[in-house]
Amino acid sequence: MNRLSFWFFISALVYLLLGVGLGIYMAGSKDFLFAPVHGHLNLVGWVSFALYGLFYQAVPIASRQRMATVHFALASLGLWTMIPGIALFELGITEALAAIGALLTLCAILVFAAVVMRNGPKSA
Repeated sequence: MNRLSFWFFISALVYLLLGVGLGIYMAGSKDFLFAPVHGHLNLVGWVSFALYGLFYQAVPIASRQRMATVHFALASLGLWTMIPGIALFELGITEALAAIGALLTLCAILVFAAVVMRNGPKSA
């Protein structure tokens, strides 16, 4: 496994553990205030990061490009900002951090799209 795929998968596993842990807590306490946090951890964290890792493993040349490292950094910062931001929003404190995290996540997705397009099928 290449290094970038490894870090995407390790991150995905951490987000899966956090998301499942939060889900178990919510079920036990019957307090579902943070259901959006749980959902975003599982979808954006676990699923997206695992899929990114699969892509970079399947297309190893892409994982060696600087843009791929930028993608990992933006995706991580976006999630690290969005998750507490959603929690703060659910608590009625502020939506600013969630918005910043969402924009960082969007930027990460756009960088990933550029990586995919750059490494797509080559013409003959």
